[in-house]
This record gives sequence, C-alpha cells and structure tokens, in this order.
Amino acid sequence: MSAYPWGAALTNLWVSAVVVLVLFAGALVVALKVRGNRHDGIDVVWGAGFGIVAITSLILSVGDGDLWRQLLITALTCVWGFRLAWHIERRNRGKDEDPRYVEIMAKAQGDPVLHIVRAVYVPQAVIMWVVSLPVQLGQYGYADGALAITVTVLGVLSWAVGFFFETVGDAQLAAFKADPANKGQVMDQGLWRYTRHPNYFGDAAVWWGLTLLALHHPAGLIGLVSAALMTWLLAKGTGAKLLESTIGNRRPGYVEYVKRTSGFIPLPPKKTVS
Repeated sequence: MSAYPWGAALTNLWVSAVVVLVLFAGALVVALKVRGNRHDGIDVVWGAGFGIVAITSLILSVGDGDLWRQLLITALTCVWGFRLAWHIERRNRGKDEDPRYVEIMAKAQGDPVLHIVRAVYVPQAVIMWVVSLPVQLGQYGYADGALAITVTVLGVLSWAVGFFFETVGDAQLAAFKADPANKGQVMDQGLWRYTRHPNYFGDAAVWWGLTLLALHHPAGLIGLVSAALMTWLLAKGTGAKLLESTIGNRRPGYVEYVKRTSGFIPLPPKKTVS
C-alpha cells in the first residue's frame, strides 16, 4: 500500500462540491423557468448527480490510484445513479407535481423560491456531496493484497444485492400499479412481501457496497459516515418514515401489512392473528 495522495483527493472534494452546486442551481433554474415552478425534477438530479460526481472524480484521479478500481467505482455508481434517474423521470411523466413539494411550497413564508432553496435544494446538495465521499475518495490510492481483494469482492456483492432489490422492487411495484384491479390496494407481493421498502433497502446496500470498495486504504473509513447517513435517511429520515406517515390513510389494510412485514431489512413475514 502506497501513501494516500491527500492533495489530489482534497482537490477532488472541492471540485466535486462546485459540480454539485452547479447541478442543483441548474435544476432550480429549470424548475422555475422551464417547468412552471415544478420542483420534482430535483429527484431526477438526485440519481444522475452521483453519476456525474463519479465521472468527475474519475477524470481528476487518473494517475493517482488503481485504474481498475477507479473504473469499477465509476461504473457501479453510474449504473445505479442513471438507472434511478431514468426510473423517477418515467414514473413522474404525465403526473402532477409530487405532493411533498406542494406541501413544502404551501408552508412558505416570505419568498417561496428562497423557502424551497433552504428546505430542499441546499440540504440535498450537501447530502449528495457527503454521501458521495466514498465514490470520490475511493478512486485515490494504490493497494493490492488480501485486504484490497476482500473489500472489493464484498463491495461488489453488496452493490449487486442492493441493485437487485432496488430494480426488481421498482419493477414489481410499477407492474402492480399498472393493473387497475390493484387501485388503492397494498403491494405485498414479490420482494414487498419481505420488506415494505425493497427499493430503499437496495439503495442502502448499494452505498455500503461502494463504501467497502473505498476501504482499500484507511482513508476510506471516512466513507462510513456517508453510508450511515444514507441508511439513516432511507430508514428513518426522508425515505420510509416520511412515505409511511400518510400512506395508512390511503391504503386499506396497510396497518396489517406493517404488522407482518419488516420495515427495512428483508425478513420472513410475521404471522398475525386476525
């Protein structure tokens, strides 16, 4: 293991911060000037932005790390991020604004643009930069041997499990919603039988995988904060908890579904008494 190129890595961090700011500023301009003050496009930027950060880091890190690891981290991040962006864009196409953003704008006091910037754009930009730390730092440094091989194998496996849960879970839910007979019903089939949020669990597993890939050097330990933050957001923050805050009022039988189904980690359903 050679010395970690901290100078180059720190340069990457501030350049990526600028890239993230430009992305979210551009998303705001599009929302205001092109999409008629509709802000759910930021969810598309969320996925694609990680891919852009990974590509930026790849360009900046060439010559300061193992090329195969740089390409692997970038490829896995881009496949996950651009797939998520495409899925959300397709899901939102032809629909009204996301109710979450309608509610946020309704609570605006004073300038509504400043309110949405403070409540959504700035926090998401900061979170993206923090969560992407393993993708940035993992592309620097040279390492081989048992540790490098172990974290690489475990990282790819975790990413693959997460990508499977996210993509299959999204496809199963889309097929369920496309059937008019299921309108207003609870999706409790396929992966959704074992976890109420297979897509969120998949997201978390993907990021733990990318974090493992950055552990070829102790500098990658910084990425543990990123994976922990992403997992908390998905399980307890703006992900599952926020989604479930109102769904029980809209889906008959959802309370029973909650009682028998794991909220995050896939587990066999519990037996409930009628």
